[in-house]
Amino acid sequence: MEDLLQLDKQICFPIYALSREVIQRYRPLLDELDLTYPQYLVFLVLWEEDKQTVNQIGEKLLLDSGTLTPLLKRLEQKNLITRTRRKTDERIVEISLTKEGKELKEKAAGIPEKLLNDLNISLDELKTMRTIAHKILNITHQ
Repeated sequence: MEDLLQLDKQICFPIYALSREVIQRYRPLLDELDLTYPQYLVFLVLWEEDKQTVNQIGEKLLLDSGTLTPLLKRLEQKNLITRTRRKTDERIVEISLTKEGKELKEKAAGIPEKLLNDLNISLDELKTMRTIAHKILNITHQ
């Protein structure tokens, strides 16, 4: 019988190592924007649709508000977003891009292509990986 408790038999290890490697490859690109990878993810969400609640952003990024709140506070300190409590329900915090946050999109425009080139895989291979990851995470496409 095959020993399934060997590292090279695990699915989790190559996914874990790949995640770390991809994020590491983002680092020099994001350093130019003075952003961390999680902050970049927040911007991807806000560039698609400005003015979202912390909960909406968290749902899209699969993060809880306890993880997002400190990250959003740092972005607010950099004057890239604003955090505003809703007047009708102060428990709800809305996040909006500032002028500087909107301008950051233009500076970030080349990141996906640079990363794809750095990973040395084809667009089709990337799409296949993304489809499989979305299937595992139960993320639907629009």
